[in-house]
Amino acid sequence: MGYLWGFVLLLLIAGVLLLRGGRRRWQQTGLPAGEVVYSDTGQWEKQEQPLISRRYGLVGRPDYLVQVVESGQSVSIPVEVKSRRRPAEPFASHILQLATYCLLVEDVLKVRPPYGLLRYADATLRIDYSDGLRDAVLAAADGIRSARTAANVGRDHQDANRCRNCGYRQACGTEALDA
Repeated sequence: MGYLWGFVLLLLIAGVLLLRGGRRRWQQTGLPAGEVVYSDTGQWEKQEQPLISRRYGLVGRPDYLVQVVESGQSVSIPVEVKSRRRPAEPFASHILQLATYCLLVEDVLKVRPPYGLLRYADATLRIDYSDGLRDAVLAAADGIRSARTAANVGRDHQDANRCRNCGYRQACGTEALDA
């Protein structure tokens, strides 16, 4: 009988340790407390459908959507995961990508998220989804659409790393940043 109580106690201790470890791992993800309702990280078997906004002509797959309660209302918060460490300032492209997911959530799910989360390897940043950021997404989308039909699009060769890693480098004809 003493062995049975010892075994039960051992199971109880193991259960508590597993719960604590799971809670710690959740906190390390940087995700807010809530239910993950969408994932496009490849860690789940089911491939989620993209969010599609016919109104704005945008399509996207956030890495996660986490359902949380904000100001008494249930809302989906988009989370974009980056494998690199947090830069000194988040890149404008990362913020614009996250804001695009916020706009998609707003249009498709009909509830505007107050913010989105940029999750880097070592930090999670909360990016408020403001009217100005929303307008920047729409302006960038319009710019991309205009560039697709333009006869000639100007190139930007100011970023050496971006130029060096560009997929169109062979056809570009410039060697300004080869050094």
